[in-house]
Amino acid sequence: MLTSVTKKYHKVLREKAISRAKTRIVLAGRKAEEMNEEDLEVVVQEEEQKIKSEVKEKGLLAVLALLGISLFG
Repeated sequence: MLTSVTKKYHKVLREKAISRAKTRIVLAGRKAEEMNEEDLEVVVQEEEQKIKSEVKEKGLLAVLALLGISLFG
């Protein structure tokens, strides 16, 4: 069961990263078709790392809130 959850997590993470990478490429004024596969992979990997970081940060904040600890006071 844990394996299937992990696979789903990685699949959703990858899809979200690809979506963000497409947006990032468009905002940079380029087209994905103009980039080689290696460059595209780098952009997607960077987006995956950003998402993982955001998840960790939100998870930490949720645990602190659960324990009644505030970072701001």
